[in-house]
Amino acid sequence: MEVDCGKDVSFEGEENITVYSSSEWAERGFCNKCGSNLFYRLKGTGEHQISAGLFEDSEDFVFDLQVFIDNKPDFYNFIEKTKTMTEAEIFAKYGSPE
Repeated sequence: MEVDCGKDVSFEGEENITVYSSSEWAERGFCNKCGSNLFYRLKGTGEHQISAGLFEDSEDFVFDLQVFIDNKPDFYNFIEKTKTMTEAEIFAKYGSPE
């Protein structure tokens, strides 16, 4: 689960974050001390998707979007009714990796 945090993001302890290019369109950040996944960042826009578990106060979070829905495993289903976006819709909105 991730939170869309936009482009203007800063981190405490940035010296402990390692970023690597995980695909043509995104890069991922993780803690180089414990290995925890922290975020992925879209290369084309610089927008950050940050792991929801990193926030101390999450009571106002709303689960309202599922992405890459056409690539999900068959056993992976949520009861909440959300907006969904396919891989093609994601790339049309944020830019194609090609």
